[in-house]
Amino acid sequence: MQKTIGVLTAMTVEYNQIAAMLQDTETIQNGPQQFLVGTLGESRVVLLQCGIGKTNAASGVTNLIISFHPDCIISTGVAGGIDAALRVMDIVVGSQICYHDVYCGDNCDPGQVQGLPRLFNGDERLVSIAKTLNADVRIVPGLICTGDQFVTNRAELNIIKEKYPQGLAVDMESAAIAQVCHLWNVPMLSFRIISDTPGVEQHFDQYLNFWDTMADKSFAVTKEFLSRI
Repeated sequence: MQKTIGVLTAMTVEYNQIAAMLQDTETIQNGPQQFLVGTLGESRVVLLQCGIGKTNAASGVTNLIISFHPDCIISTGVAGGIDAALRVMDIVVGSQICYHDVYCGDNCDPGQVQGLPRLFNGDERLVSIAKTLNADVRIVPGLICTGDQFVTNRAELNIIKEKYPQGLAVDMESAAIAQVCHLWNVPMLSFRIISDTPGVEQHFDQYLNFWDTMADKSFAVTKEFLSRI
């Protein structure tokens, strides 16, 4: 039976990189979201540009799950590195995902939505596949931290690292997608390319340079990963 892989990106540049990988595509409008459905290898891929931030991500992945019943969900695109060991073009595989901007009171851990896990786990099978990819870039499993802010300076980074010293990367969508997949019991993984390292000088120039010079090579690894699922 053909597998269905749901793929969510936040931005147009990320979406276009994935869309170019697909064959036999058709566009399906369902409510506020427009899905691109195509094939990659032997799998059906349902691609959505959900938009930036947690609400857009949660809305989009819920619609995708209800409408297309995917076998798994992949949150992909770029993320900011928040660990000194990471370099631009490294890929962080979200073996765990958390919120860095949630506080539900003293009876909950930092980042924990009351009644839910503090950390959401990436699907073990998908993590294993990602770890065995033959790639020129480093693939690093670890913790991705999500919040509704673009982290651009050392003070913001230090606050996140104090809460989650093991955090490797920050983004604005993965934990919301993970929470919805947890509720619907759908396997998911966040597969994020490091585009910049917040806190360094000329941080935003580093981010822009990624799209100018490195994106095509980086997203080739994403294609291999999706083909292996």
